[in-house]
Amino acid sequence: MVGHFRDRGFVHRAIQPILRKPGTVVGTAVTVAIPSDDSTMLHYAIKQLRPGDFLMIDRLGDDRHAPIGGGTGQMLKLRGAAGVVIDGPCTDPDEILELDLPCWSRGFSHITTRVYNRGGAMNVPVSVGNTPVMPGDVVIADATGVIVLPPDEADAVCDHALMRQARYNDFIAKVRAGEVMPPSAAQNFVEDELKNAQI
Repeated sequence: MVGHFRDRGFVHRAIQPILRKPGTVVGTAVTVAIPSDDSTMLHYAIKQLRPGDFLMIDRLGDDRHAPIGGGTGQMLKLRGAAGVVIDGPCTDPDEILELDLPCWSRGFSHITTRVYNRGGAMNVPVSVGNTPVMPGDVVIADATGVIVLPPDEADAVCDHALMRQARYNDFIAKVRAGEVMPPSAAQNFVEDELKNAQI
């Protein structure tokens, strides 16, 4: 519903969920940036996670190496992570599904990252799916995709989305009940334009 009124904060749609059953997952962003085939900083970051944290992984342009799979997924579950978003591929999707770990990625790869200690950073501003992510941002993800919200905007955005959802549910209930609906704003706009064109 947020996409009906907001344009900012949406992670690129190429980053898709690996989900057995749709649902909404919410957590606090913990950011990691890791280069090419190295995941040293990722392993460190996983050990720092708190329950409810949402790990956001900036792959710094690499789309060949998968940093998350069955082993790292197990560690994320043990730490109580809300989920993980990877701006790159993951591996072991069947294991991730078995773990019931909410995971979004740009597909799959057989080739994994390794511990080479070539750099990286944790809890710094990153870009995930062409979207800026700050440590502490609110991450909301579902079968449609991922949105990142600044903490000071999250409550207002969610309240507005819930209000619009309730209004939509009411509208659908009335349509199903056979109520005659008043003309919509779009209908009025088009009809006014048609009248003006005839003058």
